[in-house]
Amino acid sequence: MDLFAQNAAARRVGQPLAERMRPRSLAEFAGQEHLLGPGKLLGQLAAGRNIPSLLLWGPPGTGKTTLARLVAEAIRAHLVTLSAVDAGVKDVREAVAEAATRRDQYGRRTVLFIDEIHRFSRTQQDALLPHVEAGTVTLVGATTENPSFGVVGALLSRARVVRLEALTDPVIDALVRRALVDRERGLGGLEVQIADETIADVVALAGGDARRALGILEAAAELAGGVAPVAIERAHVAEAAQGKVLTYDRAGDEHYGVVSALIKSLRGSDPDAAAYWMTRMLEAGDDPRFILRRLVIFASEDVGNADPQALVVAVSALSAYELVGLPEGALVMTQAAVYLACAPKSNTALTTYAAARKAVREHGALPVPAALRPASTGLARAMGHGQGYKYPHDFEGAYVPADYLPEALIGTRLYQPTESGFEAELKARLAALAARKR
Repeated sequence: MDLFAQNAAARRVGQPLAERMRPRSLAEFAGQEHLLGPGKLLGQLAAGRNIPSLLLWGPPGTGKTTLARLVAEAIRAHLVTLSAVDAGVKDVREAVAEAATRRDQYGRRTVLFIDEIHRFSRTQQDALLPHVEAGTVTLVGATTENPSFGVVGALLSRARVVRLEALTDPVIDALVRRALVDRERGLGGLEVQIADETIADVVALAGGDARRALGILEAAAELAGGVAPVAIERAHVAEAAQGKVLTYDRAGDEHYGVVSALIKSLRGSDPDAAAYWMTRMLEAGDDPRFILRRLVIFASEDVGNADPQALVVAVSALSAYELVGLPEGALVMTQAAVYLACAPKSNTALTTYAAARKAVREHGALPVPAALRPASTGLARAMGHGQGYKYPHDFEGAYVPADYLPEALIGTRLYQPTESGFEAELKARLAALAARKR
């Protein structure tokens, strides 16, 4: 069966350029060089060898659907396509039943392609398991999110995860130029006149997405007249693109990747990178409150008492954003991010809490020393509560040597100040107090 529609029919039904230019063979497949060659996935396809069930993970427009079709073609299988957005368990069972009939009666295999498979519920994914394991279908699932988060472990263990990368600019450039000269499926019949700098605009606006690149090119050709000869100008491309779309998913792998980059840039004291990643999140439509909450956490976790003002700045930024909103709130957020990046760093809030938590868990509910208990009633005083307690403000420097930990933990050091920023002063003060205590 021919899996790819011909150009004439495609134009009659208004098929998009990206669909018309979809690779019909491995020779036309562009990019993903890390999957090419002997012993690799695409090398197996070229050799017509058996292919295991696959989970194709990558950004939009990188060839996931095309690979599913090439898999079906390579093993001479029937291709069934489902979208996890609108398919249910009933659809899966029907597809599997037809696959079993096709195998038993005609000896033909079935490739079941499920787009956005991470959107399937656990029940829907579990329904696939016995049929994938029995080989009734060869599953090819496509996802833009990390399969470890959206695909059940049992299914992960039965399929090979294949990571597709965003297409590089040279690959996108080659695909655009191929579409411009292809008279059968592309825009070759329009005799398009377009400068290299205009093609570069298309490539830059695509963001590694081949489908978007060809969509922009097709729309620009229509804006330029759509009748041969067509002269596509940079203004046509800008109008067709309506701005660059940032690859981002507020609940997916790209989201967490950018968040991680922001935090690591702040921790690495790089205000330029911190401002970039924060702005990237804002421009992609992420919730500013989420970003601000991360800044507040960072102010304690990674700056702490090296600069106590950092927490004040972060919390103030959150309050200021609630007051002014966007777009002006972006200035407040940028000020806070730059401050935190430039601040001296200490993670002693994290390490001290971890040490205290460990002590509590190891020793349980140790008794409160009698001297530290309140002597607010006659009975309490009779029990010795508060006895021996010395009020620090009655002594020079508001300090009197004493032990405040439970008896079993006396001498334990949970807080280990660093030499960073204001914490160096705290360390010196604690050392002086310890000397007085000795």
